[in-house]
Amino acid sequence: MNNTISFQGDEISPSKIVCIGRNYVDHIAELGNETPTEPVIFIKPNSSISNDVYTHKIDDIHYEAEICFLIFAGSIVGVGFGLDLTKRNVQSKLKEKGLPWERAKAFDKSAVFSEFVSVSHDISELKMELYINGLLRQNASYQLMINKPISLINEINSFMSLVDGDVVMSGTPSGVGEINNGDQFVGKIYNSQELLIECSWQAKNIE
Repeated sequence: MNNTISFQGDEISPSKIVCIGRNYVDHIAELGNETPTEPVIFIKPNSSISNDVYTHKIDDIHYEAEICFLIFAGSIVGVGFGLDLTKRNVQSKLKEKGLPWERAKAFDKSAVFSEFVSVSHDISELKMELYINGLLRQNASYQLMINKPISLINEINSFMSLVDGDVVMSGTPSGVGEINNGDQFVGKIYNSQELLIECSWQAKNIE
């Protein structure tokens, strides 16, 4: 059964989630990565979509909050708040060996989304905040993205089709960290000073 996201009251099943890595200078520095010369692009499958934030008793799972975009007819029609969950130790070992990241990024329940809302305005004023247990942990904005959303979509379309209902996760800023059982997450998306989305989850151990 396909996993779905919510947009304007409708349930939509993305064929894929296209994720952008290393799109904020401060996050690149935070993880000690090299600054890429072109967008870093990877995929999460439909099976990664979750309505809940899960942690794990053995694997250390980190949160990465992101401004996310819903695509229809090749254009951005909606915006949402997303968490790209990452098995950080697994990812580090894969990177050391020059291997793909799927085991660390594409596992079940690794993509958590708010509802998506329509964007008819200029997206250049979008910004995001993530609070954990009442403390601001991450904040990001369109202005701080190395690669802006329209250029990202053009780059993705240069080698892979974006179909109706696909989601683009535009990258995470600094402030990523490990998820603990019981952590309270609150995500917000603003257009300038207008609050578009507020969502919340309580992290729990996966069964």
